[in-house]
Amino acid sequence: MGNRSDGSPKGLGGDQVEGRQAVRELLLAGTRRTREVLLAGDLDPAPILDDIIDLADEARVTIREVSRSKFESVARTEAPQGVLAMAQPLHEHDLEDLIGPDARGRDPFLLLLDGVTDPGNLGAILRSAECAGVTGVVLPRHRAAGVTAAVTKSAAGAIEHLRMTRVAGLPKAMGRMADAGVWSVGLDAGGETAIHELKVADQPVALVMGAEGSGLSRLVRERCDTIAHIPLGGVLGSLNVSAAAAIALFEVARHRR
Repeated sequence: MGNRSDGSPKGLGGDQVEGRQAVRELLLAGTRRTREVLLAGDLDPAPILDDIIDLADEARVTIREVSRSKFESVARTEAPQGVLAMAQPLHEHDLEDLIGPDARGRDPFLLLLDGVTDPGNLGAILRSAECAGVTGVVLPRHRAAGVTAAVTKSAAGAIEHLRMTRVAGLPKAMGRMADAGVWSVGLDAGGETAIHELKVADQPVALVMGAEGSGLSRLVRERCDTIAHIPLGGVLGSLNVSAAAAIALFEVARHRR
């Protein structure tokens, strides 16, 4: 358990972490090795920068202060806040790790993302997932965002605490989850059940979010045990996928307390 068994290369990424909160959490969590921290040379003093320097010193991580131009040539996001870190890639779990109880004995509360391609949305969703108590995240290997530098910044440290895997196909993974007794709940505006009335929220469950715009793909939708929706009271007919994910995740979490 814990190592991928299909022989395909690991693909989570996360080896370049950008943004002050994300780098601080990387160092604080200590779940993977940090090779070095780069700081832009023109930063004003700030308590979080002191935290990053102290944590890096404590972990014996190299700290390099470089010129702003040098820093920007290395950074991959538009606003990395003058701080980035080079780290060991994220550990990719096996799906089998995620469909059973976690180390704390909690039943699976999984999040599946069907073709979310925007890094900002993916990072925001992962941040909400960690805060809601999700025990595992399943991402498709193709036609979806990986954990890029932009995702690390938007996730603000959540990736250090989430168990994640990538799979060749979500429908097949959902079939394995069904065999293990995990309910799959798709989220879609046309769903038959309001998310707050979901009957299986307190059981082993996976919330399945579709892509921006196109929503759930046909095969993934067919694999879902039920389709839920978020009741809306305004004129607009939909929410941004990261906002919808946050609402749905915390609604499920409310039933699991």
